[in-house]
Amino acid sequence: MADPKRIYFIGYMGSGKSTAGRKLASMLGWDFIDLDEIIEEKNGRTIEEIFLFSGEGEFRKIESNLLRNIACRNNTVISVGGGAPCFFGNMDFMNRTGRTIYLKMKPEDLSKRIRNDSKTRPLLKGLSGGELQKFIEMKLAEREYYYLQSGLVVDGNNLDLEEIKSRF
Repeated sequence: MADPKRIYFIGYMGSGKSTAGRKLASMLGWDFIDLDEIIEEKNGRTIEEIFLFSGEGEFRKIESNLLRNIACRNNTVISVGGGAPCFFGNMDFMNRTGRTIYLKMKPEDLSKRIRNDSKTRPLLKGLSGGELQKFIEMKLAEREYYYLQSGLVVDGNNLDLEEIKSRF
């Protein structure tokens, strides 16, 4: 079994990884890290700017390197971006170095949650309504292969953090 002193929340954008991660970290008395926030802090640019000026490939390299750098911290809950598990062996890495929790949600629920954020999320720029939901369905279908490798798969709509906490 992987080291239980590190928990990674994974799932599609808008699934509540950061919110759940912060709450669980507080409940456990652990630290919390939002990988996207660290990326922006270390690079002095927003994720949107990194995508725009350097491209998704460069962003994914930065993301993977920082994931490995912060994964040495114990008693830490880490929220990673929706695509992070799908690149550079990140999912295997997270499973080896901690416990992974997938916040599983249906595309229609995700679409409702992120509909108003699509302007600030690089992969969703210019998408709305039915286009947005179809895009989410397509991406989720691609990414679930990785997401389902999580040690724990939970319903993102009916998240029971007390039950999750009891496992640690």
